[in-house]
Amino acid sequence: MTLVRWDPFRELEDMSERLNRVFSRPTLRNTGKENLTVADWMPTVDISETESEYLIKAELPEVRKEDVKVTVENGVLTLQGERRQEKEEKGRRFHRVERSYGSFVRSFTLPESVDEGGVKAEYKDGVLALHLPKSEKVKPKAIDVKVA
Repeated sequence: MTLVRWDPFRELEDMSERLNRVFSRPTLRNTGKENLTVADWMPTVDISETESEYLIKAELPEVRKEDVKVTVENGVLTLQGERRQEKEEKGRRFHRVERSYGSFVRSFTLPESVDEGGVKAEYKDGVLALHLPKSEKVKPKAIDVKVA
């Protein structure tokens, strides 16, 4: 049996993560200087791969292009931004608000095969498409085998 020193902050952090899961508020751990990033919502993504690239498509409905930031640093691709909520106007009331608003953050660890310098982004109809080209050295190459 091993004795472990009690750390109240670890217990608080664990409890916070459990509560965030219950209330569907995403939390993202960061291995850098920042310990914990809290996002109001997370966009859904599709990730696909071809011979020459990886493609990440993120749904960002009603998010302006100016409110989206994409960074690649130390092998991590990060999407962040904000979807602003409509304000109630005089004579107009909201009866139900089910969509998520506020800040969002998504981070992805990139495979070593990605050429970080060649990452390209397109934004159309509320979908952010990120093209992550593969490095030339890792693209599969067919080798003919001769039978003697």
